Amino acid sequence: MFMKSYKLIIIGSGPAGLTAAIYAARAELQPLVIAGTVYGGQLMLTSDIGNYPGFVEDIKGPELIKKMIDQAKRFGAKIVFEDVSAVDFSKRPLLVRTENQEYQAEAVIIATGASAKWLGLSSETRLRGRGVSGCATCDGFFFKDKKVVVIGGGDAAIEEATYLAKFATEVIVIHRRDSLRASKIMQSRAQANPKIKFIWNSEVVEILGDEKVEGIKIKNLLTGKETEIPTDGVFVAIGHEPSTKFLAASGIELDQKGYVMSRGQSRTNIEGVFVAGDVEDHIYRQAVTAAAAGCRAALEAEWWLEKHES
Repeated sequence: MFMKSYKLIIIGSGPAGLTAAIYAARAELQPLVIAGTVYGGQLMLTSDIGNYPGFVEDIKGPELIKKMIDQAKRFGAKIVFEDVSAVDFSKRPLLVRTENQEYQAEAVIIATGASAKWLGLSSETRLRGRGVSGCATCDGFFFKDKKVVVIGGGDAAIEEATYLAKFATEVIVIHRRDSLRASKIMQSRAQANPKIKFIWNSEVVEILGDEKVEGIKIKNLLTGKETEIPTDGVFVAIGHEPSTKFLAASGIELDQKGYVMSRGQSRTNIEGVFVAGDVEDHIYRQAVTAAAAGCRAALEAEWWLEKHES
């Protein structure tokens, strides 16, 4: 198999990876972006984006990703729609493997993102972007003066519920247990909010609606009784999973949840390997913060390459 070599390889094609590609290409690094067969990250599941700078009118997530791809290509980035199966960072040059190809690089940016955990319901998949969301700060504004449901009981769920209460007329938190797992201060804040209500010991078994969310069907786990509740939106907040399985034997330091650990300035524990976006950031998870991280990683990679140029 012919080995293809690049100065810089960017793994991932969400806002972090594509912004890194734009900056790296403008620096004449001719980067390779390994975008994945399912590319674009979480924005591909986002219907309308109203908080990304530069767009007066809402823009759809897939359209924003296409613009980023076209911009990166315009400056000379090469993009392949393959999945990375493994990497070898134990020696130089760095090695990145896909199913059909092996690539060498002097530097690598990991920008594979993280994905929201879902309930696994067919109705949830069908109505995703039509009232089903995994991000309150992304989509909460669209539910102004409406009734919404949040599924989960940890910090993420209570944060989502508290945020949504700014817009919605009512927020119902549905949790499988009889008590929350969120921190005490967050619990107290949510329970003191008159807009937030709780349904305990219950799980969502179906999301109702044809073209958009109209309600949910829940099952009480103690009695088995099923109940339908009308709602305009369903926010699933049961956690996120970073896309780092391919790094299992790479030597890259991961935290307990599997996120890449940054040593500052977008650097990992391995020389020449940088990180950007939600694969490292489990707090903000916004397109604009991911894009900013991609910019920073590209600049750091450029400066590192200049310093280590043979």
